[in-house]
Amino acid sequence: MMKSLAVSFFTKGRIETTEAKAKELRPFVERLISFGKNPTVAHRRIIAARVSPAITNAIIRMGEKMKSRNGGYTRVIKAGPRKSDSSQRAIIEAVE
Repeated sequence: MMKSLAVSFFTKGRIETTEAKAKELRPFVERLISFGKNPTVAHRRIIAARVSPAITNAIIRMGEKMKSRNGGYTRVIKAGPRKSDSSQRAIIEAVE
């Protein structure tokens, strides 16, 4: 589940999901962006193993944009309850 959410996040830059999933996805994505900041061969292989190899370049591009930041690459914004089952929604997006 984290893998598919992470792939969606890196392709779109922002996704809407439940609050619990967003809070669980945040450290996973931020670790991948940290690996993308210093794209050695080992880091590229770690990224490709954790998400699909096709997304590796998108992660590295995002890591290069975040080169000056020391952390906090994403933000989680609460979006209110979902109508169907009243679960709390949240938007997770990359900080520019």
